[in-house]
Amino acid sequence: MARVLELNSLDALEAYRFVWHRLWEETRRADFFLTYEWFATYWRHFGHGKAMRVLLVESEGEIVGILPLVMIGRPTSLGRIRTLTYPLDDWGRFYGPIGGRPAATLLSALRHVADSPRDWDMIDLRWVDVRRTDGLRTPAAMRQVGMPPIAQPWMEYPVIETDGGWDALQRTRPAERRREMERQLRRLRERHNVRFVRHRPGGRGRQDADPRWDLFNACAAIAEKSRQGRQESGTTLAHPATRDFLRDLHASAAQLGCLDVNVLFLDDQPAAYAYNYVHQGRVIGLRMGYDPDHRADSPGTALMRLMVEDSCRRGDAELDLGPGSSRSKDDWAAQVAVSHRYTYYSESFRGRLLRLRRWWSDRFSPRDAAVARRSA
Repeated sequence: MARVLELNSLDALEAYRFVWHRLWEETRRADFFLTYEWFATYWRHFGHGKAMRVLLVESEGEIVGILPLVMIGRPTSLGRIRTLTYPLDDWGRFYGPIGGRPAATLLSALRHVADSPRDWDMIDLRWVDVRRTDGLRTPAAMRQVGMPPIAQPWMEYPVIETDGGWDALQRTRPAERRREMERQLRRLRERHNVRFVRHRPGGRGRQDADPRWDLFNACAAIAEKSRQGRQESGTTLAHPATRDFLRDLHASAAQLGCLDVNVLFLDDQPAAYAYNYVHQGRVIGLRMGYDPDHRADSPGTALMRLMVEDSCRRGDAELDLGPGSSRSKDDWAAQVAVSHRYTYYSESFRGRLLRLRRWWSDRFSPRDAAVARRSA
């Protein structure tokens, strides 16, 4: 019989840091967003006003899985909705149970949630990777514990498959666009001293954990000069809250071998950047930008071209470019990864109202259009 231990503070969770790391290494298609370091840093920066509910599943005296959940209050026209969800907030692409036994972890953890006092209005498990990892385990577990979910696609992400090599990838792109990109890069090299820097430390296990703060600062400087510096959104690298959050994660990502920073220099001045995380050859794009003073040189397009070729040469499996569309992304992405959302509403009066509103929205709002808006 499995036993579930619920932890509600970072101090309590710290004792299981190494257990979390062991289970992360057992997780299929794990990435940096599933690490203890990500969760702890996220909680220190954004945990105010939230409640932690990290569920550890124990079987035969051993922790076999972790399901990290947080309770947040989401403002709606019906008031503040108490929502039990994953701690991702659209920073990453996918989330789910940690460890090599995801089905057992989901079932035991969600049964614990179902049997505990219901201090929530809805369970909202977003960012589920149905096709490649979950395999419909999440909805099956929710139904089995008496919480049948409503399912919907959540977001789409353009993906470049790079494991076939550079030449093979080139052949999949339109010939005229390939020639145009090569002409752009050639003209750029005629006008400037072009230097592409990619920093991907191997991690502390390989005595290679230099964070290269100079490159992080270069990325932040470009973001500040670009249109990101004029946006009020708190999600751009130019925003102080985001910059401080990613700065605190930067060294941890380097120590785990999950850091991938790309900077294009023109005449020794940073002109474009792509700030990524990487694990087991899967690259996840987090933030990109370019210096508007070099707009005529198309530095973002040149950086993408050099980064994709380098990923192919390194033997990376895939390059996830993140939500949204741009010319530099559209030039390369041939696949689209889709995350899904599974929602269960409580039987309270507010829960019933939420379910009715959701039914109305799904009935009269095309799902494809809603996914496109969230992914833009």
